[in-house]
Amino acid sequence: MDFSHILTEPYTLTLTAVLAISLIVLCIYYGLFYFRVGHYRGPRKKKQPASDVVLLPPVSVVLTAQNDAEWLKTNLVYLLEQDYPDFEVVVVDNRSADDTVSVLKILCKNYAHLKVVPMVENANGYRGKKYPMSMGIKSAKNDILIFADPNCRPIDLTNFHWLREMVAGYESDKTEIVLGYSGIQPKNSLFNWLQQYDNLDYSTEYLGAAIMRCPFTGNGRNLSYRRSMFMRNRGFIYHYSIPDGADDMFVNQNSNGANTRVVLTPDSFTLVEPMPTVAQWHSYRKHRTVTHKYYPFGLKLQRLVRPLSVVLFYLAGALLLLAGTMPWPVLAAALLVKLAWQIVAAAQASGRLMVKPVVYWLSPLLEIYFLFANTILSISPLPKK
Repeated sequence: MDFSHILTEPYTLTLTAVLAISLIVLCIYYGLFYFRVGHYRGPRKKKQPASDVVLLPPVSVVLTAQNDAEWLKTNLVYLLEQDYPDFEVVVVDNRSADDTVSVLKILCKNYAHLKVVPMVENANGYRGKKYPMSMGIKSAKNDILIFADPNCRPIDLTNFHWLREMVAGYESDKTEIVLGYSGIQPKNSLFNWLQQYDNLDYSTEYLGAAIMRCPFTGNGRNLSYRRSMFMRNRGFIYHYSIPDGADDMFVNQNSNGANTRVVLTPDSFTLVEPMPTVAQWHSYRKHRTVTHKYYPFGLKLQRLVRPLSVVLFYLAGALLLLAGTMPWPVLAAALLVKLAWQIVAAAQASGRLMVKPVVYWLSPLLEIYFLFANTILSISPLPKK
C-alpha cells in the first residue's frame, strides 16, 4: 500500500493524526484504570497474633435510614454480626414514617452495640444526607468510621470479615481515608448489564485514580475515614447547602495521595440490589454526578479526555472511510486494536470486581451508549424527588 499521498493531503493527514492520537490515549486510559484496578494488590496486611484484639482498632459503622424498614430487616444483621472485636453500628433514623423505628427497637434488644440516633425534625432545614450523617458521626465513639447504606450488605454472606478488610487499609497513622468498592447484584437482563457497566466504569475511574495517588471521589456505599479528620476539616460545613455529595464532595476536598488508600479484596466488597426502574436509575445517576460541577477546573478537563477521545476516534475513522483516502484494512486494524485492548482491559477489572463476563464483552457498545446517555444526563434537570 502507498501512503505517500497522506503527507501531501492536509485533510487526510489531520484525520490520521487525530485517529492515531485518540487511539493511543484510549489504550493508555484502559491500561491505567482497568488494568491497574484489575491487578492492584492492595495494602500489606499486618501479621496478627492469635489474639488480634490489641492490633485491631475500634470501629464505628455509620448509616442513615429514612423509610428503610425493609432494607434494615434484610441487611442490618449482616453488619451487626461482623467478626470484629470492638465495633458499634450507629443508625440515624431520619424522620422515618414506616416501620423503621420498630425494626430498630427489636434489633437493639438483641444487639447491645447497635446505637440508634433519632432525628425528629430538621431544625436547620438542610436537605440531603449531610446533616443526618453529621449527627451519626458526632454520636460515634470511635475514630475509624465506616459508611454504608441500608440497602448495602457485604458481598460474601458466608463470612463476616468486611470490617477487618476495610480496616486493613489503614496502613499507617497518615492514612485518613479508605476507599472500598460496592457492586450491583447481577441479573440476566439488558437493564442490569447497563447498571453493571455504569458501576464498573465509574468504580474503575475513582479507584484507579486513587491507586495512582490522585484520588478525587469515593462511594458512600463502602467508604471509611477518620472521625478526627472529619472534625478537623469541619465536616460538611463548606457545602451543607448542596443536598448531594456527602461522599463525593467530602472526599474530593479532603483526600490526597498521602492520606488515601484503596482496599479491593473480595471480602471488603459490598453489594446493592439494582435499581428496579429506569426512572429511579436515572435519578440515582443524576444525583451522583450533580456535584461534579464543583470539581476543580483541571479535574473537569481530565475527566473529559476519555469521552472526547472516543468521539474523535470514531469520527476520524468514519470520515477517512467516507473520503476513501485511507485503505479500509488499515482502519479496520485500528478498530480491532482498540476493541481488543478495551475488552481485555475491562475483563481484568471485571474479574477483580466480580462483574459478569457479558459486561466486558459488551463494553465497546456500552461505552458508545453512555456517551449519549451521559450527555443527556448532564443537561437534564435534577429530579424533584
